[in-house]
Amino acid sequence: MSLDGIDRQILVVLQKRGRISNADLSEKVSLSPSACHRRVQRLEEEGYIKDYVALLNARKMGCPTTVFVEITLSGQTDEVLEAFEREVARVPDVLECHLMAGKSDYLLKVVAHDTEDFAQIHRRYLARLPGVAQMQSSFALRTVFKTTALPV
Repeated sequence: MSLDGIDRQILVVLQKRGRISNADLSEKVSLSPSACHRRVQRLEEEGYIKDYVALLNARKMGCPTTVFVEITLSGQTDEVLEAFEREVARVPDVLECHLMAGKSDYLLKVVAHDTEDFAQIHRRYLARLPGVAQMQSSFALRTVFKTTALPV
């Protein structure tokens, strides 16, 4: 299925206001509520809309520190990659893990209460991940821009 202009409008609105009522959404995109509801259902069924979530305030949740960790593995075999990926997915403080092209193999986004908390996360989890040869951590000083909205 290809997206038309109304589908794109629906996606733009839902990315910014996921809890918007169907009545308000239909008004914003100039559709009847029933037609709007059918389109949203189709977008969900076809996988354009993956999920609905609440975005929490990291500072209010006590995790204001963001650390980006570059990880280089000891090898690139399927076994090494799979073992690393399986274990890193179990680390509760890791928000994202990306397989990279370039000087490091993976880039992690980790949240922590502060530098001491990150030191504990490092010792308890990151240093014990299988296949890790080298780690480089960079602390974010301030978030300048952050969004979850994809270009539509």
